[in-house]
Formats: sequence, C-alpha cells, structure tokens
Amino acid sequence: MNYEKLKKVCSPIRIVVGIVLIVIAVLTGINWFYLGVIPLIVGITNFCPLCVIRKQCEVNLEEKK
Repeated sequence: MNYEKLKKVCSPIRIVVGIVLIVIAVLTGINWFYLGVIPLIVGITNFCPLCVIRKQCEVNLEEKK
C-alpha cells in the first residue's frame, strides 16, 4: 500500500473535518464538537495515532528496515 499517497489525501481531509466540527461547536454551543481539535491537530502535525496502536503504518515500517 502506498502510504505517502494515502497520507496526502487523509491529512487535508482531517484538517477540514476538524475545522468543520469546531465551527459547528461555536455555532450550536454543543461542547462535544470541540473534539474537532483532535483531527485538526492530527492533520496539521501529520501524525497518525493509529500507526502507534496498530503498528502497520510507515512509522513502524521504517524501524524494521
């Protein structure tokens, strides 16, 4: 699987989803939508928490080389 191509697609999607959730939180006043900060930070920093948990992403593949 080409992780670089996947990363280029997922990062902008995470940023947009995070911003949309934060905007919904501001407009509706429902505090749960402030959890949109998580995908926003993950998208900006390009860090995938599932890579750490599942040990299948390129972070762990580089360690095996």
